[in-house]
Amino acid sequence: MSEKIDSFDYIIVGAGSAGCVLANRLSADPEVTVLLLEAGVTDNYIWIRIPIGYLYTQNNPRTDWCFKTDIEAGLNGRVLEYPRGRVLGGCSSINGMIYMRGQARDYDGWRQLGNPGWSWDDVLPYFKRSEDNVECADEFHGQDGEWRIEPMRLSWEILDAFRDAAAELGIPKIDDFNRGNNEGSAYFRVNQHRGVRWNTARAFLRPVMNRPNLKVVTGAQASHIRFAGRRAVGVDFVRGGASCQAEARGEVILASGAIGSPQLLQLSGIGPGGLLQSHGIAVVHELAGVGENLQDHLQIRVVFKVSNTRTLNERANSLVGRIGMGLEYFLFKRGPLTMAPSQLGCFAKSDRARETPNLEYHVQPLSLDKFGDPCHPFPAFTASVCNLRPDSRGYVRITSADPAAHPAIRPNYLSVESDRRVAADAIRLTRRIVAAKAMARFTPAEYRPGVQFRTDEELTRAAGDIGTTIFHPVGTCKMGSDAAAVVDARLAVRGIGSLRVVDASIMPTITSGNTNSPTIMIAEKAADVIREDRRAATAVQ
Repeated sequence: MSEKIDSFDYIIVGAGSAGCVLANRLSADPEVTVLLLEAGVTDNYIWIRIPIGYLYTQNNPRTDWCFKTDIEAGLNGRVLEYPRGRVLGGCSSINGMIYMRGQARDYDGWRQLGNPGWSWDDVLPYFKRSEDNVECADEFHGQDGEWRIEPMRLSWEILDAFRDAAAELGIPKIDDFNRGNNEGSAYFRVNQHRGVRWNTARAFLRPVMNRPNLKVVTGAQASHIRFAGRRAVGVDFVRGGASCQAEARGEVILASGAIGSPQLLQLSGIGPGGLLQSHGIAVVHELAGVGENLQDHLQIRVVFKVSNTRTLNERANSLVGRIGMGLEYFLFKRGPLTMAPSQLGCFAKSDRARETPNLEYHVQPLSLDKFGDPCHPFPAFTASVCNLRPDSRGYVRITSADPAAHPAIRPNYLSVESDRRVAADAIRLTRRIVAAKAMARFTPAEYRPGVQFRTDEELTRAAGDIGTTIFHPVGTCKMGSDAAAVVDARLAVRGIGSLRVVDASIMPTITSGNTNSPTIMIAEKAADVIREDRRAATAVQ
């Protein structure tokens, strides 16, 4: 027997980057009641606040779902850890804090795919609405919102040299990646407040937690959406081992991300009929696209040993260096502990025929085998490069009717020839940048993958050996009007009433850059759409 906790106008499943925004905006209307369910715990963990704490929040069950991919053929049979936030703030509590919108062509492409209202001109006001940009307010940026954006609080000689080298190859130095075309190099802007991580829980949720019409429940894992016919009427969830249910008078809104939202839909009987029936789940509504169309950015981590300069490797491997970094942070909120995983960004084209950049570099003054491992015992930097618009498509599929069972996650990296070609070209471009005059005094020597890899076939295999996720899964409940679409342009689930999906899973194609702030934009826009639809329904009654 389930315990019924109450009835609400809106039930939001997931208090991550989208869910916190939705809770803020929808509860601003005192006439409606909002329930926000989060499977994880509160975000009062010191390693969430300290920027470099992503090293301790990812793959930590306190803050992360600790997913893994299936075996990836394109990665030469490897399995990847696949971090997703399980805490208030979701992925904004454990991610790299980089503020990035993508390119205007991304959103114009969404519109051209049959999604009116999602062009660059349509979404720009929603980016600006959230923005608290400490540097400027103009036609592209705002300062009246909650989403804090600051410049990096440190720089590195080796990164400056990489930027100079890229300029020698015609990749310009720019000041701002977020004006529609991000071609060029610059230090990333980050979501921090004076050297402290600024997640969506602190930005959007905590300031409104005392609203009487907003209830936030943590430790609550949604297990099933309740239906009356083809209308969503509530959510079943488990909290503290007890089964609970909440009734939705208005709408159920899934904001659990590109893994969690399709998983919950499938568990609830919405998705590919054969998959659901194979796990003994009755089909409420067949939607073949639920969980399909998974896209992600694969980063190829090219490492170079250097000399005649200092990198983070030396400081991180020294007791005195680590103590100094700690003092620098706790006394002044500066230094390496304020670092995002990547500091220098560079957007470039893998070949000149591209209309806009299709590569993004995350350049780091350090090197390691994988996140969480110690830095290498020699000075080095990493030029991590990803294909911004991969053609490979994967999926997320339940493996059991048990909500606690992790789904199968298969991105299918490098599964098509076009992506393999871009991977090889990206490594070659990286080598040309590092061979430029500006880098010569540091005598860079390629450590990974190694200069012995030269042909397309060799470089593709090398990319499979050193490639890893950059944590940008999207697309598994894609927006559109075609047979594979899950939601329409108003983010309503096709064929089901009173149910929406509002998170990165609705992206029909991945944005050309980091995906967290586009997810916040999606929630901002969705909140307006939801309010409009409520007013229209009220007017009819």
